Amino acid sequence: MNDITKIAQKGVFQPQESLAAIRKGKYSLKIGVPKELSLQEKRIPLTPLSVALLVEHGHEVVIEAGAGESSNFLDRHYSEQGARISYDKTEVFQSDIVIKIASPTLEEVGLLRPKQVLMSSHQPSLMELPILQALMKKQITALSYEYLKDEGGHLTVVRAMSEIVGATSVLIAAEYLSNIFEGKGLMLGGVTGVPPTEMVIIGAGTVGEYAARTAIALGAQVKVFDSSVYRLRRLQNNVGSRVFTSVIQPLVLNKAVKSCDVVIGALRATNGRSPCIISEETVSHMKPNSVLIDVSIDQGGCFETSEVTSHDRPVFRKYDVIHYCVPNIASRVARTATYALTNIFTPLLLQIGEVGGMNNKIWSDQCIRSAIYLYQGMLTNKDVADKFNLPSKDLNLIIVANQ
Repeated sequence: MNDITKIAQKGVFQPQESLAAIRKGKYSLKIGVPKELSLQEKRIPLTPLSVALLVEHGHEVVIEAGAGESSNFLDRHYSEQGARISYDKTEVFQSDIVIKIASPTLEEVGLLRPKQVLMSSHQPSLMELPILQALMKKQITALSYEYLKDEGGHLTVVRAMSEIVGATSVLIAAEYLSNIFEGKGLMLGGVTGVPPTEMVIIGAGTVGEYAARTAIALGAQVKVFDSSVYRLRRLQNNVGSRVFTSVIQPLVLNKAVKSCDVVIGALRATNGRSPCIISEETVSHMKPNSVLIDVSIDQGGCFETSEVTSHDRPVFRKYDVIHYCVPNIASRVARTATYALTNIFTPLLLQIGEVGGMNNKIWSDQCIRSAIYLYQGMLTNKDVADKFNLPSKDLNLIIVANQ
């Protein structure tokens, strides 16, 4: 028996643990992430670590140079994780799947090749007919984040952004109540011996719930109004503390708005325009230097005095009331919003690769099917069809016919 055999018998040589390689996907995707053209849009759909995960599964990620700068992700952060940085926007748009945040412009649609997959935001209320027609002409399969659902049937992207918007809107109100922005000079909340600031939240959805959570945590006195007793009860239970709640009674609501320091409008319409429930007369009787934040401005707004503003010029005064009416509040905290979005998009892209492409994913998953408004150029969303008086096709029937 040689020396090596003796050593092995004594247990010196033992099998060493090794890291198992992550199984590569069944279908390799080329994913393009272009730089956003909209000045209002500062988010990006994928973080560097998400790129690393996609690359590890055998996918190729091409990112336009500078795409992540507004979210404080530099090109080198992506390249170090395996992404290919491209200075040619055309190359990015030649990918199998183009994923971006804002809806595409006509220029961007022109860069797409026929029968590509486009994932982006595309609200029916903001959609333009020439862009839709250009997408249909190129037989694009397009997914809208506003309709994307999770396993529980919730609008997953809408909910994630609503949580951010709800909390951020309260922090914005705190800024404009202070002396820095020529507000009342109040601290949102209060301290011992000083009455708390009063806040009215109109809408008990996700935005209203997270606004209430944040305001209560800061010590504000919160009143929540909504037309649905169910939503009010759900908010009460989720917040975990007793909050003043009321159905929308015009006399009660107007009295609360006139006496409060901050009012947040967070009513959302299922289709079309959000209801305008606070009149110009009521706003004119609000306290001087009060803060009005209209989260629903992208659907028309809850207040008669609302006008769309931007991140560069976010406020205006009317009747000595500070109006904040920026449509895309989530871009104000772009890095946080990007992390929330990538938690949704990365698993989805991995699943598309696993099942063999977007078509197979659409056929097998009802959740993603609900978000498809164009399938190979065919209009499959009734809301979009009704807006432009165009015929639409049932995607479920199209799938059955192709099986």
